[in-house]
Amino acid sequence: MKKENNKTTNKIQKAVPGSQTGRPIMVLLDLLGQRWTLRIIWELREERLTFRQLQDRCDKVSPTLLNNRLKNLRDMDIVDHEEGGYGFTQLGEELGSQLINLSVWSERWAKALDD
Repeated sequence: MKKENNKTTNKIQKAVPGSQTGRPIMVLLDLLGQRWTLRIIWELREERLTFRQLQDRCDKVSPTLLNNRLKNLRDMDIVDHEEGGYGFTQLGEELGSQLINLSVWSERWAKALDD
């Protein structure tokens, strides 16, 4: 069973350049920390979007960079591309839910800092 976990870790580690630890949480944070990745995920949270719609919502991010980020997200099974455009996979939906929770927490945090 441990060998199976190593295969998964190796797959995700290879897919995120610069990620060194092999720990899934660190690889995820490295992936999410890449420029525009969180914004792309955030924009996909409510609906599928075409490439052009996504580019417009991401303040005209360059097509090359957007393609690269979408490829990484597809490789990590977070985003897929179907007839209606780009959207979340099941794992992407789960991640999106966690990010919504983090957003709610960040609002409480910001308010607490202002008090």
